[in-house]
Amino acid sequence: MIKFSSLMAGGLTLGLAMGVQAGTLEDVKERGELSCGVSTGLAGFSQKDEKGNWSGLDVDVCRAVAAAVLGDASKISFKPLTAKERFTALQSGEIDMLSRNTTWTHTRDTSLGLNFAGVVYYDGTGFMVNKNLGVKSATELDGANACIQAGTSTELAIADYFRVQNISYKAVTFDSSDQTRAGFESGRCDFLTSDQSQLYALRIGLADPSSAIVLPEVISKEPLGPVVAQGDDQWFNIVKWSLNAMIEGEEQGVTSANVDEMKANGKPQNKRLLGSEGELGANLGLNADWAYQVIKQVGNYSESFERNVGKDSPLKISRGLNALWSDGGILYSPAMR
Repeated sequence: MIKFSSLMAGGLTLGLAMGVQAGTLEDVKERGELSCGVSTGLAGFSQKDEKGNWSGLDVDVCRAVAAAVLGDASKISFKPLTAKERFTALQSGEIDMLSRNTTWTHTRDTSLGLNFAGVVYYDGTGFMVNKNLGVKSATELDGANACIQAGTSTELAIADYFRVQNISYKAVTFDSSDQTRAGFESGRCDFLTSDQSQLYALRIGLADPSSAIVLPEVISKEPLGPVVAQGDDQWFNIVKWSLNAMIEGEEQGVTSANVDEMKANGKPQNKRLLGSEGELGANLGLNADWAYQVIKQVGNYSESFERNVGKDSPLKISRGLNALWSDGGILYSPAMR
């Protein structure tokens, strides 16, 4: 009887788990498009052009998931969200995933009903000041006014830093990146603080980008990545491994240009990644060519990085920590086997 009850309980648990896991994937397939939360506009990460087309590193993660699930990277409804709105939209089911320059923290991961599905960009909090201020270090900002976007991890990072340095500041908060930049440009504050990648993105949006400099200090760890709601392990895995497929593609030398050749005539690991061999797709509940579609339509991580924030973009950000582990960075995918 005990064994029978245990089996019944186990079966019930498994059944419930499978029911939950079927949720988001089936909803997206039935709807025919992915609902992805992005920023209200941040160059290099998620930004809409005058024709209404979205681009950026975070946007490419959304596109990768759409390619993996629907076979079409364009089947996405983008939802612009402020920092204050983003988690509520995910928790309420308004969006299927969030890919919006969002820092993975302990509190967010453990208390908001969210799961972070990897890191798309390793970042850190920095400072941007007007050149005319004559400041060369953040330690010289005692008593200064700070432009900060509300609802971000920057608020706590900057508070901790100033307290440790035994200096003070006055926070001037805004709801969006554009408002924060406008406040800085109008002189409402002496410096703007955010993730350093965002500072470079915000600087190119100034009327005179050369009027501002980014200080050398990076005062916190800010790993940015996609987020999903807890309770759907299959969807969590799909988003996580769609990002990993881009990273693994770079590691294996698979690009959007050579992916067909690699799928047909590549090494065993290439064929396994691209679905010619193995069960990687079946394990996710996806077609065998899910990762092939990601790389074919979106590109590998290097392709996405360089066109959005790297050497082929206006931001010209170097790979740094975001280089592969084999190239001096800390980026790699778990094994695709």
